[in-house]
Amino acid sequence: MKWLKFFTPVNTMNAEEAKTYINTHKEGTYSLLDVRQPSEYEKSHIPGAVLIPLPELLNRNGELDPQKPVIAY
Repeated sequence: MKWLKFFTPVNTMNAEEAKTYINTHKEGTYSLLDVRQPSEYEKSHIPGAVLIPLPELLNRNGELDPQKPVIAY
């Protein structure tokens, strides 16, 4: 029942809060997750972001470090 973890309450932030978080935390202490489609990622993405398209997230969430906060966009 891996899907249950997707219903765990999480903190949310708007774009400005995310930008502030990224700018005030050392790279590597958080995961930056791009859940868009590969073509969108190729056109433009935030440097350091990992691409896991939303439809693949359930099967690929093991690629994310569970000890790090994740910023998804």
